[in-house]
Order: sequence, then structure tokens, then C-alpha cells
Amino acid sequence: MHGISLGVRAGRWTSIVGPNGAGKSTLLKVLAGLLAAQSGQVTLAGRSLPDWPARERARQMAWLGQNEAAADDLTVLDVALLGRLPHQGWLQPPSPADHAAAETALRQTQAWAWRERPLGQLSGGERQRVLLARALAVNAPVLLMDEPLANLDPPHQADWLLLVRSLVAQGCTVVSVLHELSMALHADDVAVLAGGRLQHHGAAHDPATHRALEAVFDHRVVIRQVEHQWLALPRLHAPEPLPA
Repeated sequence: MHGISLGVRAGRWTSIVGPNGAGKSTLLKVLAGLLAAQSGQVTLAGRSLPDWPARERARQMAWLGQNEAAADDLTVLDVALLGRLPHQGWLQPPSPADHAAAETALRQTQAWAWRERPLGQLSGGERQRVLLARALAVNAPVLLMDEPLANLDPPHQADWLLLVRSLVAQGCTVVSVLHELSMALHADDVAVLAGGRLQHHGAAHDPATHRALEAVFDHRVVIRQVEHQWLALPRLHAPEPLPA
């Protein structure tokens, strides 16, 4: 990363987008405190991230990473309950409130019906929904997600979008790394990365954001509005040269 200066606004959904190798996942891990910044600082609610006690920080920020590992012999309910660990004392069993939060999260991701099944028996898309439920069960005010749509079919991608909009409406701050540009354009704000640098940060509906997106993908995509939605469409021919 090079000279990144980014302010994520509370109570909004920010999508981080860019070509492969742009630094999207690296930036998200720095925001989460999973990677230390080599210079500068990361603050959460005006407080330097390293100054937050680990348990308190874990209650403030929930994380869903790429290819998250979890023991295949754990049941779906047990996986969701892992999201409640920041709220439990040492060796304390899950409380009724923990079970209620896990159930709510599994219902939000339509995974409650599998609660007794081992994780290893699930498909890739089903597993992803359970891991999302684990993050939701934290009930954190900030939710960070790296490629959350991996393995999800279109209907469940739409469900994810509705869930994110609902969380934001309730005051949650969401930051997501997405390859699906059309989904990213449903966010409130979009951060466009390329070559480890922040090329643009602005509202998803702003024409300047659309131009920045087209530019970092070498104009191989074009942003168009279709039925009141902004879509990133593949450009199947070379862009016309600009007038002299």
C-alpha cells in the first residue's frame, strides 16, 4: 500500500473495489488490525486501533475473510456460537442471550434449518452463509467482509444485499471487498484501488466514481443505469477515441 488516506463513514456501507492485486484484501486486513500498518495509523471511533483491548475490539468489529477456516466436525450452530466468544468470560458456556444471537444470525442467512449438521457436510455456498452468520452473531457495530459473495448463487447474493442494507439502516457500518462491481455499486460509498494506491473514494452514484472504475479496469467495463440500478457491463469492443 502507498499513501492510503481513507475515512470510512459510520452508519454507511463502503465497498472496496479494484483489479486483481490492487491491495483490496490487504487494506481490509489493516483496517481490521489483522495486519499492522508499516507507517501512519488506523483509528476506530477516534481511538488508535492498537489501543483497543483485544476483547473490546472484537466486540466492536466483526470479520468475514476469504476462505475462512473452521473445523468440519463442528455443527452449524456451534460455528455461529463462535461469534459470541468476545461476549463470554473465560471458559464460560454460551448463555441464553448467546444462543438467541446465534439463532437470529442463522435465520438471517437462511441457515437455521441446518443447525445440527456438521460444517463438512455443506456445500461451498451453504458454508459461506454459516460463516457469515458467525460474523453477524457478534452483533458488532462494524462489519468487515472480504469477498462475502464467494460461492453464493444469484438469489443468495440478492439476499446478502438486502441483509447489508438492513444492517446499515439499523446503524451498522459495513466495509466489503467485492469483485462483483454491480453489487458494489449498491453501496453508499466506493473506494477504488489500483497498484496499492487509492485512486478514488466517493459516492456510488457519483459519475466521478464511475469514471474511476472504468479507468482502473482499462475501460473493459462500462457503467450504465438499467431499471434504476447502476450496473458494470463488459465492454466487448475497444472504446472510441476521445475527440481531439
